[in-house]
Amino acid sequence: MPETTTLVIGAGHCGLAVSRHLAGRSIDHVVLERGEVANSWRTQRWDSFRLLTPNWMTRLPGFSYAGDDPDGYQTAPEVARLIGDYAKASGAPVRANTTVESVSPAGNGFVVHTDPDVWRARTVVLASGSHNLPRLPPVADAVPPHIFTLSALDYRSPAQLPEGGVLVVGASSSGIQIAHELHRSGRPVTLAVGEHVRMPRLYRGRDILWWMDASGVFDERYDEVPDLTRARNLPSMQLVGSPERSTVDLGTLTRLGVRLAGKFAGIRDGRAQFSGSLPNVCALADLKLGRLLGTFDTWATETGFDECEAPERFAPTELPGKPPLTLQLGEFSSIVWATGFRPDLSWLEVPVTDRKGRVVHDGGVTSWPGLYLVGAPFLRRRRSSLIDGAAADAHEITEHVAAHLS
Repeated sequence: MPETTTLVIGAGHCGLAVSRHLAGRSIDHVVLERGEVANSWRTQRWDSFRLLTPNWMTRLPGFSYAGDDPDGYQTAPEVARLIGDYAKASGAPVRANTTVESVSPAGNGFVVHTDPDVWRARTVVLASGSHNLPRLPPVADAVPPHIFTLSALDYRSPAQLPEGGVLVVGASSSGIQIAHELHRSGRPVTLAVGEHVRMPRLYRGRDILWWMDASGVFDERYDEVPDLTRARNLPSMQLVGSPERSTVDLGTLTRLGVRLAGKFAGIRDGRAQFSGSLPNVCALADLKLGRLLGTFDTWATETGFDECEAPERFAPTELPGKPPLTLQLGEFSSIVWATGFRPDLSWLEVPVTDRKGRVVHDGGVTSWPGLYLVGAPFLRRRRSSLIDGAAADAHEITEHVAAHLS
């Protein structure tokens, strides 16, 4: 039975960042990966996908983007190639094409069953990601079988869908991008909108994420926010990483001809039912955006930063005069679920998950000694869900691992 001090499960950017810090502490370890390095970037992104973060934010421990387009946005293959290069450059001890079948406590450590081997390790770091499975709403079970459905994880291009109208459910980053692409393919598109985070691509002449980074918003810690549960469950920002650095939000889609409706609430008598809360959720998103921009303006004033344009505010979200409350299901030949994701930890046999299968943790440290988590939303900082957030989180988790081992 092979043994190692630490097993890292997952060879994406988070697992490799942990590996780099473990190596820096001379902690013997192995990284297990069910596919190839950066597997999810290779297999779970649509064809036209681009990162929401500009290239200069693609930073990992001892490694960063070195191309000639720092303000551009990488495609999924480019990200996969960069992470693969990082694995090689850092000499990460990756065991690719190794599926973890179970992780269970054993003595003062763990036994990890994989398809080729059974490992023993004193510590385990879960870096398998939080976007393994689609999170579908209860209404998904009521959709008639003749309507073609797929999730954002399975969506690749408009060619997958039959001809006819499409209902896209969810208006975060995935939902607005998919709705935009499907509309451009010539299909009639309806977008069902729930809670969302409105965000322009540029503010005062700079990328909005530059402001988030420079002003310290991204560095807000998990132990500083008043409602951590809510912070960890916020929808992703309505952003698109296009070469034109364009903003695609609900107003953009409305002007293009995408029909907006409220949250998809149910199906009855052959009709789709939608919540009447669309004006309210949009007004709330507008309000929050204004507050965020005010934070940036205050930072710029207090620090004397003036290498930017004048402050600005954006008009309220454009909405149709009367959003529909019901629509005939016959209008739709397909439905795309862009309603979020959840981790797949069905193989984890350590009692550290809640009823929804999510790991309960304190900044990545679980209640079970020697078991850690990285890569979850707002793990330790607001930037934790970004590639750019992996370095700091991995460093602090590695410090916990080292303290536990000593």
